[in-house]
Amino acid sequence: MMERRAFVALLGGAAAWPLAARAQQPSRMRRIGVLVGNLPADDPEWQSRGTAFVQELARLGWTDGRTVRIDYRFGLGDDDRLRKYAVELVGLAPDVLLAGGPPAVAALQAATRTVPIVFASLSDPVGNGFVASLARPGGNTTGFMATEFAFSAKWLELLKQIAPSVTRVAVVRANNPANIGQFGAIQAVAPSFGVELTPIVEHDTSEIERDIAAFARGSNNGLITTSAGTTRNVRQVILTLAARHRLPAVYAFRAFVVEGGLVSYGIDQTEPYRLAAGYVDRILKGEKPADLPVQAPTKYELVVNLKTAKALGLDLPASLLARADEVIE
Repeated sequence: MMERRAFVALLGGAAAWPLAARAQQPSRMRRIGVLVGNLPADDPEWQSRGTAFVQELARLGWTDGRTVRIDYRFGLGDDDRLRKYAVELVGLAPDVLLAGGPPAVAALQAATRTVPIVFASLSDPVGNGFVASLARPGGNTTGFMATEFAFSAKWLELLKQIAPSVTRVAVVRANNPANIGQFGAIQAVAPSFGVELTPIVEHDTSEIERDIAAFARGSNNGLITTSAGTTRNVRQVILTLAARHRLPAVYAFRAFVVEGGLVSYGIDQTEPYRLAAGYVDRILKGEKPADLPVQAPTKYELVVNLKTAKALGLDLPASLLARADEVIE
């Protein structure tokens, strides 16, 4: 009798053991794929954005290497490379994908219509055809915008404030819906500022150099660089040309001013990546991209380089300096 009881107890314990073991096993590690369109991995601008994304994920309980694995790929502005890496990332069976820039979103959407995609810093997701609408994106894609078209007019307003004598302005932009829209917003207000605009459409470095040099032969000149992602790859070229031709310039990105540009006004570039981590968290917990509205930016920053202003002989208004978020001396 005792032997039978012992056997039954042992059998019951053995049957229950797999259930207990399974209950104690940690949940499976989730996987996130990150595709960056233009910036290289060692670019300070990407590092600040990537760090913001990872830190916010960690705050939400997703630690790289412990509860989640993050796979990175960098397209470096090459469409073929982006398409290859998009397919590669989808092949790793991620739970969600993060896209940095329009080319990255396009490549990922071509590779999958089922894996959730969260984008950061997109200017015109509806115009690019990435989502059906901002409120109800539909499909597998949602995220955070970089700027709204109307905001672009503020670049010209700012340029006239820092250099009132400017009457001719070159606008460096890409040939995509977002940048065409930004140029349109600047163009709409140009007459009220007494300014004639010259679009400089990005193609390659030599053409940018040629076009800016040709523009600079006139007088009372200024420069605006829109939020085209590709301008970041040639920012040293643009900064060198602006200094050589003594062009007062307003840029969309802080990185330009940190590296010697005059003034930038745009969103805090880390913020969309921090916010994107929140959407990634919600998707990992079961929500659908189609139900998460695309959000417009709410945080902007004005950065001024006093050393560059002095080199250009500009006396910046005290009111401008007072409202600057960062003054580089």
